[in-house]
Amino acid sequence: METNWRKIVYDIVKTPRLSAQARIYSFVMLLAIVIGVFPLMFRHYNKWFWWMDLISSLLFIIDYVLRWATADFESKYKDWRAYVVYPFTPMAIIDLLSILPVFNMISPTFKVVRVSRLLKLLRIFKVVRYFEPLMLIVAVVRKQGKILWTVASLALFYIFITALIMFNAEDIINPMTGQPLFRNFFDAFYWAACTLTTVGYGDLYPISNTGRVISILSSIVGIAIIALPSGIITAGYMDELKLRKELKEREENAPLASAE
Repeated sequence: METNWRKIVYDIVKTPRLSAQARIYSFVMLLAIVIGVFPLMFRHYNKWFWWMDLISSLLFIIDYVLRWATADFESKYKDWRAYVVYPFTPMAIIDLLSILPVFNMISPTFKVVRVSRLLKLLRIFKVVRYFEPLMLIVAVVRKQGKILWTVASLALFYIFITALIMFNAEDIINPMTGQPLFRNFFDAFYWAACTLTTVGYGDLYPISNTGRVISILSSIVGIAIIALPSGIITAGYMDELKLRKELKEREENAPLASAE
């Protein structure tokens, strides 16, 4: 009986959420995140914000306990070790830190857990767990992690090489400042990163013709490198959508098949 109760709870809090109860739970938790973050948009703290913080924190505590109680369903361990490991997982740590401010609200004597507004910002990261488009992106990044890491390594290597070339090629004095364009290698690395991503803040730009030619080539290659992860994530996103659609259809057809 206990196992059945815990399995029902797990089906509600797990991802992806296929049942109506799970979607309702997800909506409630998203609402808790919104009302928990809303007071951070204001400098002044009033009674309404205190209640919003309290309600959202209590919901976070309930969610944390439910996930901890069903940790063995998702863990590779199916015994007591699952409950020991769970509090040290990344999302569990974020969950715990996001609910710590409630102790300071309940009683000012909890000086140890008196935290700043920045700690409450961790609640934003909880959106990943309840907002389906973000959950899909996270799932895609996990599955395509090796490929994306290869692309990221390529981008970092290209930034380094471009920065090294520009740092040595653009050594003339900037007439506007009376100093070299790149005072140190970090300036060149910063410029190369902005050029690769086609951001172009305009605070650093080449003056010599040699530097401008290097900048043109860097921008062209940068467009191609930046397009690689976009294509990988888009393709993975569509595959994940298809997979979850098939999973949902199987879940919906399962009761009909068992009835027959």
